[in-house]
Parts: sequence; structure tokens; C-alpha cells
Amino acid sequence: MTDSRIPRFYQLSVAERLRELHDRGALGDADFEALSTGSYILTSMKADQLTENVVGVFSMPMGLGLNFTINDRDYLVPMVVEEPSIIAAVSSAALIVRNAGGFTSTADDPLIIGQVQVLDVGDPAVASERILAGRQRILDLANSTHPNMVERGGGALDVEVHLRGASAGNGELLVVHLVVDSRDAMGANLVNTMCEAIAPLIEELSGGRVFLRILSNLTDRAMVRARAVIPAASLATEHFSGEDVRDGIVLAGEFAELDVYRATTHNKGIMNGIDAVAIATGNDWRAIEAAAHAWAASSGSYQPLTRWKKDAAGNLVGEIELPLKVGTVGGQVQSNPVIRIAYNLLGTSSAKELAEVMAAVGLAQNLAALKALSTEGIQPGHMRLHARSVAVAAGASDDNFDEVVERLVASGDIKVWRAQKIIEDLKGGATVTGTIDISPITTTQVDPAKNIGYGKIILLGEHSVVYGYRAIAAPLNLAIRAEVTGAAEQNELVISGWDADPAAHNPAGAELAARVARLIAQRLGIADSPVRVEVFPELPRASGLGASAALAVAVIRAMVHHFNLDFSEEQISQLAFECEELVHGTPSGIDNTVATFGRTILFQKRDDGDLVTDLELATPIPIVVGMTGVRSLTAETVGRVHAGWEKNPRHYDAIFSEIDDLVMTGTKALARGDLPGLGEVMNLNHGLLNALQVSSPELEDIVDLARRAGALGAKLTGGGGGGAMIAIAEPERIHSVASTLDVAGYQTYLTEIRSTQTGTVEP
Repeated sequence: MTDSRIPRFYQLSVAERLRELHDRGALGDADFEALSTGSYILTSMKADQLTENVVGVFSMPMGLGLNFTINDRDYLVPMVVEEPSIIAAVSSAALIVRNAGGFTSTADDPLIIGQVQVLDVGDPAVASERILAGRQRILDLANSTHPNMVERGGGALDVEVHLRGASAGNGELLVVHLVVDSRDAMGANLVNTMCEAIAPLIEELSGGRVFLRILSNLTDRAMVRARAVIPAASLATEHFSGEDVRDGIVLAGEFAELDVYRATTHNKGIMNGIDAVAIATGNDWRAIEAAAHAWAASSGSYQPLTRWKKDAAGNLVGEIELPLKVGTVGGQVQSNPVIRIAYNLLGTSSAKELAEVMAAVGLAQNLAALKALSTEGIQPGHMRLHARSVAVAAGASDDNFDEVVERLVASGDIKVWRAQKIIEDLKGGATVTGTIDISPITTTQVDPAKNIGYGKIILLGEHSVVYGYRAIAAPLNLAIRAEVTGAAEQNELVISGWDADPAAHNPAGAELAARVARLIAQRLGIADSPVRVEVFPELPRASGLGASAALAVAVIRAMVHHFNLDFSEEQISQLAFECEELVHGTPSGIDNTVATFGRTILFQKRDDGDLVTDLELATPIPIVVGMTGVRSLTAETVGRVHAGWEKNPRHYDAIFSEIDDLVMTGTKALARGDLPGLGEVMNLNHGLLNALQVSSPELEDIVDLARRAGALGAKLTGGGGGGAMIAIAEPERIHSVASTLDVAGYQTYLTEIRSTQTGTVEP
């Protein structure tokens, strides 16, 4: 790893982050594959071999602390932690220190102490002398239990005797300390074995009775220290000078030195970072915590683990010192795939180096907390990140996530129930259905009075449908709602949730959105009465899920109801088609039909009137919709296909005809509930769409991942070039497919296609 500075990393999707790390060489091919597919996750069977009474595997997020320069070397620091703000805060603080030259960190040799408790000693002084005189015998016996450790330069190094005062009825307590260098192993089992081995010899030398024989987790022979020197100017914020921030951090540190209540929270913040790295690297974070807090209290009063001061040049100087015995080899590293990946990302070569990194992380975490506390306060940033977690728990989708977070923060009441109410409000009264599952559409659910246009998926037949061939489409219970909120100087669409950038309000841009609004007003005969229309989208834009048609239908319905116009559903669909012509150039008519009527249909574009047949299904078809995170305008992919068709119509028509055959085979499979047969034609359809060059690397990745997770069929849906994929599987496998995509970082929706009504509809 040559550079830990990855600007805007937090803005990328999980898939994009993994690709960025792979492209930079931080992730090898095997680790990239494992993280992309979720194959690194510990299985229940493997977990059952690691601990007792296993019933499952508990997951926690693993992120990267960025911007770390330690001892003139860059590190990407894996951190496993569920608490919001920790990784963001430590990365921000590390950037400040990085720009000031980075951290310096030093660790002692990795020594650990084993204790042998000796009772009923007749003369403690004589016993002590005899034990120390037998030092070499004790060391030789201890090292005989682990000759390989001695060959690696480690092993038992010294023997100490400590008298602890009178015990309860067993004479003066004598404790033998065996000091061991465990090299890159944490060393607990090694030291315990050595203590067991030397117990009989200790009894012989002391004349007493050995009782406990066990390591100590107070690892004060494995101390680590880190330091940062930061110019005051680097600490300045929008509202605070660098000098004010520096002095505030020093005052906050002094508070912890003088008050045990503050020191406890101060040190907890430090351990937020250190524990997160310990968990990611398979270390015993409980032992690390115990040692840190014992050290903090070793002076007789509980003290902070860091010290902050101003030096003669006016710089802020931060230092941390604590015991930190960690291991980089052993069963955890070998048995848990994600720990191995974490080490590959981190790139440390020894336990000593890992301890140096962890100390720097603890110092950075403390800097971030004290800087926030001494300026705007820690709560605004923390509560915003907390609101993000609450929004996820409440079922916010990618499309309303930011809006839900903003409203939560503004309310000051960051609770799951409030987030669910916000989501319900954004949906116009729709029921919150969760983060993955969305209820299917039936004809009884379509309520035109709600001013809604529904999204859609194309099951089979993209692109060929533009040229008069058939396609199968179904509605999603993800919609766009519109509401006329008042008069305006000109017809205007205000779309929350797609982008803050006005140029991105519409899938094809703000100027085109204005043209769509003008066209609707003209066709409805209300161009002289301009209005402001607020649009609330659940659908992601430019995703192949019919967002532009749903937008048009919702806006048309809102204007029709506001002006109390006599306008039929068929007329709404036709006007939405005209809007689609503005957006896509040569639309098929399928999007506006589904957006208006909300039915599962077989669609064919014809010069004498489109043929729309409602499909009857033998059984509901479970479907996963997976978002690539890459936006793509249907107009562009349709245009590319059209250009190819104009150059070589014979070959393109042959492909279109093959797709049409697959559509009709798929229709029969739907009628008899043949999921494997439907999956096969979906896979073939995707291959033909790939031949039309409308797929993308992201689509190929997610399609392949879904199939390997057990999908019977998976293909792009919509225009392609990014956007969305759909996959079907047996009902008992569909959640597993969705979960695999979710673990890999893709946003997923789980729904099903159902029958609506039979017959032919003339829109």
C-alpha cells in the first residue's frame, strides 16, 4: 500500500470502493472476489468449530480508517465497529496529522507475564532467594515446552518473585512472574502451558504449595507510544481559529486528568478506535481493554491514556502510552477469512508494527473527539450519523435515504418510529415495508387519486420491443407521487430526493423537465395557469425502472386532479408516452402503460394501436431487483442500438426475432409456473442483450453474482448500460440471493410478479 489518501471514498458505493482498492493494488484478486461475492463470511459450520452452542453467525460492519501515515508509511486500517461516526472521525483526524507529517509510534518488545501463585511458604525471603537462584532451571523447563518459539527468538526470558502480603489463612502470598517473549503470537496459551510446566519446580524450590498458574492481561512489558505534532493553523474550522481549537483540546485533556468521570469517557473514546482494529485483526479486545484501564489506574488515580499540550512553537502535541499486547498469528487469523483479508489490507509484518498502528489510531480517535467537543460539540456530527443508522433500520431506500436523514436530524427526535413516519409521509401514505421486501402490485392497489406513477421491470424483451416485437413487463410497488402545491410564474417541477443539483432533477436534466412540464400543461389546456408541482420519488432515477414515465404519469394526475379535468386513464397513458418521446426519443410505450395501469402485461407496439394483454400466472414469481449504482439514460442505449440497426438491420432483426421467441417461451413458462424454464430464457435474453452491447461491467458482475448465489435466471432490465438487474429463484432461495447481493454492497428490492386480470386492454 503506497497511499492511504483516497478522496471521496465515502461517496462511493461498496462495489465501487472494492474496485477502487483493487485498482490501487490494496486488494488482491482473491480478496476482491471474496469481498465482492460475500464468500469471506464465516459459515455456521465453521463457527461451530470455533466456539460452543453455535446457532448462527453475528455480523458487524468492517470499514477502513483512511489517511494514516505512521512512521513515514501509509496504512489502510481495517476497523470493525457498529457505532456511527467512529471511522469517519478517525479518518478526518488522521488527515490533519498526515498533513502535519504523520504519526510517530514505537512499541516495546512483545513481552507477556505468566503468574504462579505460591501459598503456605514457611520463610518467604528464603523461598524468594531459592527461586531466583534456580532461575535458569525454571527458564530451561519453561522453554522446553515451546522449542519452536525459542528458535524464533522468543521464549521465557526472566523470572521475578513478588511478595504480596498475608493471604487469608495461607501465609504470605508469594507470586512468581515468568516473563515471556511470545513474538507475533498473543501468547496466552503458550504462557499458560509454561506456567503449568514450571509449577512442580516452583514448589520444590519454594517449599510452598502452587495454586493458580495463568497469564496476566496487564501487559505493561509490551508498552506502545504514539505522538503527533500539529500546527495550530491545521486545526482551524469555519467558526474557530486554529489557536482556539488547540487551546480547547488542551483544556479538554486537562479536564480528563482532573476528573475521573471525564477520564472514563475520554478513554472509552480512545478504545473505540483501538478495539475496532483489534476485532478486525482477530485480537482479544477484552484483554486489551482490561490492560488499558488497569494501566490508566496504575498511579492510584484513574488517568487519561493521552496527554495534550502546546509546545514552544505553538503546535498542538498529542501523546498516547498504553500496554498493547497483540498477535498476528494463530487460530483466529487462519480460521476466519475476513481477518486474513484485514491483514492483507493493513500490510503489517509483525505484532510490534500492529501495536504501533493501533496506538496511532487511538490517538487519532481522541483527537477527533476532543476537537469536536471543543468546537461545535460532538453531538451534531454524531447525531447525523446516528440518524443514518436509524434510517436504515426504518427501511429507508436509496432514493429517500438522504431526505429521511435530513428530516430526522431537523426533528431532533432520532427514533425508528419517527423515521418510519417520515418514510410513510414521503410515500404519500404507503405502508413501510422494510429495507428489502416491497409488496407486489395488484390492480386493486392502483389508486389514481393518489397521483402516483408506478415503476416497472421488463422481464423479457428490452430494446426489441421498440421495433414492434413483444415484451413482458410488470409493475413495482416503488412509485413517484406528485402534488400541486400552488401557483407559479411558470410551470415548475420540484423534485426532492433525486439530487440537490437542479440540473439532475429529471433523469435527463432540468431543462428537459421544464419541457415535460410545459408539454403536459399544453395538452391539458392549462398552460395559462402555471403551477408548482412537488414530486416525491421512491424510484431511483436513470436506473431502467421506468422513473421518467412514472414521473410523467404522477405529474399528469396531479394536474388533472388539481384542475378537476375530465381526463381518462387511457389519455393519461398516451400523454405520458408523448413525454417519454421527449426524454427517450423513440420509446416503445411499455413504460407509460405500466406506470399508468400497474399491471403485468405482454406488450407489443403496433402502428394500428399497441396491443396490451394482461398475463395470467400459475403462481407468483419471486424477483430480486438489484441496483448496480451506475446511472444510465435509456435514450442513450436506445440510440446506440438504433444506430447499429440502421447499419446492419438484417443482423439486428435476427437478434430481435430471437428475443421475441424467448418472450413467448417465457409467457408459456409463466402460465404453467415453470421457474427453471423462465430462468433459462432470462439468461438467454441477457446474452442477446449483451450482443446488442447494452450491458456493462457492473451489470455483468451483479448478474454473475446472482446466478452463483442460486438464481435460476438473471438479466439486465430496462435500457441497460448500468441501472438495474432482475433475478428469479425458487421461493426458498430468493432471500439468499438478495442477501448475497446485499452483502456485496448492492441495493436490492425483493418483490414478486402476480396475475392481474386476463384479457386485452386498449390504452
